[in-house]
Amino acid sequence: MKIVELSIPESVKEILIQGGIIELNPPQVEAIRAGVLEGRNLVLASPTASGKTLIAELCAMKHVLERDGKVLYLTPLRALANEKYEEFNKYSSIIKPNGERVSVGITTGDYDGADPWLERYDIIVATNEKADSLLRHRAKWIDDISLVVADEVHLLNEADRGPTLEIVLARFMQINPEIQILALSATISNAEEIAEWLKAAYVTMDWRPITLKEGVILGDEIQFKDGESRKVEVFVEDPAVNLALNTVKAGGQVLIFTSTRERAVATARKAASKVRELLSKSIKRALEQEAEKVLSTGEKTRISELLADLIKHGVAFHHAGLSGDHRKIVEDSFRAGRIKVLTATPTLAFGVNLPARTVVIQDYRRYEPGYGYYPISVLEYKQMCGRAGRPRYDRVGEAILIAKTSDEVDYLMESYVLAKPERIWSKLAVEKILRSHVLATIAADYAHTEQGIYDFFSRTFYAYQYDIAAIETVITRILKFLFKEGMIEVAGSRIYATKFGKRVSELYIDPVSGVIIRDALRQQPLKVTELSILHMIAHTPDMKPLLRPSAKELDDVAVFMEEHREEFMIPPPDEWSDRIAYEEFLGEVKTAMVLKAWIEEVSEDEIIGRFGVQPGDLYRVIENAKWLLYATTELASLFDARSIQPLALELIERVEKGVKRELLPIVRLEGIGRVRGRILYNAGYKTIEDLRNAKIEDLMNLPSIGPSLAKRIKEQVGGFIRKETWEKLSQEEWKQKALTEY
Repeated sequence: MKIVELSIPESVKEILIQGGIIELNPPQVEAIRAGVLEGRNLVLASPTASGKTLIAELCAMKHVLERDGKVLYLTPLRALANEKYEEFNKYSSIIKPNGERVSVGITTGDYDGADPWLERYDIIVATNEKADSLLRHRAKWIDDISLVVADEVHLLNEADRGPTLEIVLARFMQINPEIQILALSATISNAEEIAEWLKAAYVTMDWRPITLKEGVILGDEIQFKDGESRKVEVFVEDPAVNLALNTVKAGGQVLIFTSTRERAVATARKAASKVRELLSKSIKRALEQEAEKVLSTGEKTRISELLADLIKHGVAFHHAGLSGDHRKIVEDSFRAGRIKVLTATPTLAFGVNLPARTVVIQDYRRYEPGYGYYPISVLEYKQMCGRAGRPRYDRVGEAILIAKTSDEVDYLMESYVLAKPERIWSKLAVEKILRSHVLATIAADYAHTEQGIYDFFSRTFYAYQYDIAAIETVITRILKFLFKEGMIEVAGSRIYATKFGKRVSELYIDPVSGVIIRDALRQQPLKVTELSILHMIAHTPDMKPLLRPSAKELDDVAVFMEEHREEFMIPPPDEWSDRIAYEEFLGEVKTAMVLKAWIEEVSEDEIIGRFGVQPGDLYRVIENAKWLLYATTELASLFDARSIQPLALELIERVEKGVKRELLPIVRLEGIGRVRGRILYNAGYKTIEDLRNAKIEDLMNLPSIGPSLAKRIKEQVGGFIRKETWEKLSQEEWKQKALTEY
């Protein structure tokens, strides 16, 4: 089936053909035949890179250009949302029947608002959590949505992300039974069941554009699924590195999945020197520039310096411990073909699109604190395999598991290579997960009786699989909790949210977090400090997972806790009567200690060394803290805790910037972070007025400032600058930019 034959607007055909898409592949053809362009709900389950997104694009443009509709594209991750936003932007040159251009918007953060500005966009890309938040705020433009695309719908199976997606889809089916739902999934064994829940047709195929060869390596020999075998050249003892070097030598790229961050870094280091020997001079020069980008982005730390050094060798690691900016540099450089070997934790398999000729699965077991090691699912294995083979570059992609014994070869062949992915099961029926969704159902006026609440949850995938009776007991228990804590009121058979309940739901926090913050605001200690508030938010379930103390840190954290006992809004549990709760409390204290160090301008490198915290973990805690501090200020208004509010408001900004109070006026300027802010302050520029009166020549001579930033500072603060000086600075800025681009 060719693009020109499709019943879609000519302007869409032109853009696709210009992009090199002339003909549909088999899954796309079957999706069209299933009626997806006529508005029929569809579950499309096929491997990574099989063209599922194109079907979403065709449906979206059909709704926007022919049905005057609005499209919501759901993704599980912010990085994936950014990727899809860029893909949809290619249609922004198309003119709609009303004379306006097709517009694409994206929203992934700030959960306290209806975002009315999104009304002007035809296609909106959002994370599942953001969509849930918008539904809680009853955004008016939600009623205009005629198509919902749910990407990675197999993540319904994940305990942390699945329930939110499930609720969002059930909610859309509740408020608009005529809405079209297009669910995109990896190959799964019960696509038909998900389709029945969504009242959809389904297409499930194993077709992929690049032939995939799956196998297991033992020593220097790979045994493939089809019975073939191949020897690999041995360079080092590590088989993962050997596979990588063989592929790079043949002109390909390699993605190595490891079980932990530590192994990702260790494997990258092992490969680095050998990979560099295989690189051309031009690639080495390009990699030097990529390494400089890493070092000039954010603070220099041991992690960033190690990453930069590895990138110079054509190797990198990718995991949640890296900052978002550094992850993006790595991703872009790998896509451009400069980085040849990328080691990563499995989260990458569910995230952005980074194909490689060879995928190596170094470990088929995962370590979970408290659970030990356990085998990964077949679905997770297949997701990793899906990254093998780069469209337009490779004819064949290889996905290789590593075995240590011949028995393990047989086990891996049977349990993974030849196995089918597991069924997807709803993970909704957990009280902690259901709490906020039950409250939201009442607070956002989706139901006002107990039966109405049951009716909504009967629309969920969980109820479809198990029957609503299976969670009625949990819902009843949650309703009792919400009533006891003053979040809902009952009048006869009617149930209403109180101001407290409605605000907690809108703030997108766990109702238990709302109760903890409210109670702490009411029972303030005699001495309220920054630590008091930082520990209080660390005590909430929304701050999990905590930064737990290692065995050697326990005593130091316990001593710190005793020294500051009078500052805690929540009293510490007894060490001997409840050891588990006590150690949990120490994790909260350590998390608060890390945040305190951050706002006292302790460097990232020192935080990493002192607390054993990776940059990615630090940023996660910072993001959570900002939101919980904001929630604290909002609830402080509700409960008239005026003494807390100014401190909490100040802490939001200090946590975001990582600075002491004195730097706040300076770091509000664009381009001035905690390091440059401190340089300016220590040089005597302590206020905006000081900067306004400063000579621009003096500013540009400060470390890390330079002419370009000095000019930007002056543009923001004002002040007199001679015309000749300004022109000279503009020329310097232009030269700098040209040199960087060269």
